Amino acid sequence: MPRPIRIEYEDAYYHVMNRGRARQTIFHNAEYFELFLKGLAEAHDRFGIQILCYCLMSNHYHLLVKTPEANLGRAMRHINGVYTQRHNRLKKTDSSLFRGRYKAICVEDDSYQLQLSRYIHLNPLEAKMVKKLDAYPWSSYPYYIKNQKAPYWLYQNEIYSQLQFKTKQREKYRAFVELGVDDEIALFYSKGNTMPYLGSERFRDWAYSQRTTEENSISKSDIRLFRPTIAEIVTQISKKFKVTEESIVNYSRGTAITNIPRWVGFYLSQEVGGKSLTEIANYFNLKRTGSIPTTIKKLKLLLEEDLYLAKKVRLIKRYYDT
Repeated sequence: MPRPIRIEYEDAYYHVMNRGRARQTIFHNAEYFELFLKGLAEAHDRFGIQILCYCLMSNHYHLLVKTPEANLGRAMRHINGVYTQRHNRLKKTDSSLFRGRYKAICVEDDSYQLQLSRYIHLNPLEAKMVKKLDAYPWSSYPYYIKNQKAPYWLYQNEIYSQLQFKTKQREKYRAFVELGVDDEIALFYSKGNTMPYLGSERFRDWAYSQRTTEENSISKSDIRLFRPTIAEIVTQISKKFKVTEESIVNYSRGTAITNIPRWVGFYLSQEVGGKSLTEIANYFNLKRTGSIPTTIKKLKLLLEEDLYLAKKVRLIKRYYDT
């Protein structure tokens, strides 16, 4: 069975979410909420995980965390596993609590932490659980806007620093949250199958190289989220071969010159991009897919003979491996 992509590296940021099985309630009263927060403190102490913000709802939770030790999996096994045990002991039940493995979105460094904290903190208001956001006690929002001592495991400075205000940070943060979720974040989370990364295209490529899941164990749909588009591949080919992108994409009939960059486009779209023959044919304006495998075979033979060409292609491939 395909496994979700897991990305772990030192000082990584994640938006972590999980929901009760069949949307059942996982926090029944204050005692349950406190037990979960106790688990967060333990995860901080044992695994060094840093919680930047959190919001616990009745049937799900949101965390924004940083992992200095590249150990999100171990920390989350503790958080979810221990809370399930404590929940069942208190509730006098013996069953699985969460719908499955947590979902973790890897977040680019110093890019979206501030916006994500707002998205997470606004959850009770969006769900119409409260009329005033600071009245909700089971999120880190009150610690951000009120002059009260925060838990030692709650790391607020990184969020405050992205506000770029050195004074009146609590007031500025409140005003920022009250502006509502920005369009980019709203669009990202409106997608049914949320992508496992949030950041630039370069970050996407780099993050995929940090995965802990073997590629042959990952679902094809997840792999495709990280692999470069054909357009990105063509751009790299045009730079390396010093030709226009149009000359790669569009086939000129009647030309006597073999279009090697176009052949490389076919090859890398399949090899690096993981694209289907139909996708390649559509992008390169081919009516049929039959010529693509033949062209790729010709290119491979040429790469064995032409070491200079092989080096060029290898450098383009390496661009997506680092």
